[in-house]
Amino acid sequence: MIDISALYGGLETASTPHRYGRKITQIDPPKHQRHALAATAAERRPIVVWNLTRTCNLKCVHCYSDSEARRYPNELTTEQAMAVMNDLADFKVPGVLFSGGEPLVRQDIYELAAHARTRGVHVVLSTNGTLITAEVAKRLHELEFAYVGISLDSADPSTHDKFRGVKGAFERSMRGFRNCVAAGQKVGLRLTLTPHTVENLDTIFDLIDREGINRACFYHLCPAGRGRGLSTLTAEQSRHAVDTILDRTKEMLDRGRRVEILTVDNHCDAAYLYMRMQREGNPRAQQVMEMLQWNGGARYSSGVGVADIDFNGNVHADQFSMFRSFGNVKLRKFSEIWQDLSHPIMAGLKDRLPLLKGRCSTCRFRDICGGGLRARAEAMTGDPWASDPGCYLSDEEIAQPEEAMLGA
Repeated sequence: MIDISALYGGLETASTPHRYGRKITQIDPPKHQRHALAATAAERRPIVVWNLTRTCNLKCVHCYSDSEARRYPNELTTEQAMAVMNDLADFKVPGVLFSGGEPLVRQDIYELAAHARTRGVHVVLSTNGTLITAEVAKRLHELEFAYVGISLDSADPSTHDKFRGVKGAFERSMRGFRNCVAAGQKVGLRLTLTPHTVENLDTIFDLIDREGINRACFYHLCPAGRGRGLSTLTAEQSRHAVDTILDRTKEMLDRGRRVEILTVDNHCDAAYLYMRMQREGNPRAQQVMEMLQWNGGARYSSGVGVADIDFNGNVHADQFSMFRSFGNVKLRKFSEIWQDLSHPIMAGLKDRLPLLKGRCSTCRFRDICGGGLRARAEAMTGDPWASDPGCYLSDEEIAQPEEAMLGA
């Protein structure tokens, strides 16, 4: 994740210690939202994306798990899930993100969340929002969910409903947002950047402002599940989207609107942000570079600082890498699977820079980007160590200083 508000806007958030290794001094977040100051990014335990169920009440065109409104076999029982939660707590993971399918169709989610909180684990919800009634929002708040992320693809109801495959999904999701705001539950918007959604970014920011939403994550597309059929952005579209996100974030922060804006799954955003700050003569540019270097980008994400447990208990490097499992929590503890380097891909993810190929192998921003999203590189090229096709920086921008001088 690239925290635009923190890096470009200088806004401290509860995640700043975990993400950039810096103490927070200007805010005092609630206990259930706080993250301890990490020693190094490499030593962080993974935030675990946990697909509690594959069942979903919608049928989104970009669903990485290819979920539908039906029962799927072999999902973890409540007893098995509780045992996994105990292991995650013992392993001292900083947080668990309940996802799906639609996690709220699983009735024991509240029991699992309550147990996680008694063990000191942060809980986050990734949902389509359509099932968040006023009562559900109140319950999520009482259970101390650090954050609820609701997916929205457009500020236009018909466009969103088309993406979600169900008429009326927009209005039901908006009710979910409003119910969370009314309950005092921290809630954010999640949007996947596609050629269709990038046309609506300004209206999305208008909606964020109007509805009192205090966080938004903009995801770069990884072609997985039903998302394999979607078109990725051109370099020009990606740059325009990121510029719009930077411009609108700054505008909101400048007028005192405290909002957390992040981009996800494309760490070349870090380099792009830094170069823009340099061009603007921003006095914080060097400080931001130091924060990005500490973070390490994708180098400490999938397979290191991010993990996934799917609906059947299989462990993956991230939620977009379900094509490869390193083990199953029904048979072996997650903590043991995660630290086992006998699989060459798991070992490689934990020390990936020497394995990177192509443009990523020589890029001057390797230490802040970390080679981009490995799941996207493998999905689009067949090679887990190939250059990330999602990188929108030019050859000139990523060239080492001496190479740039030779080309001048």
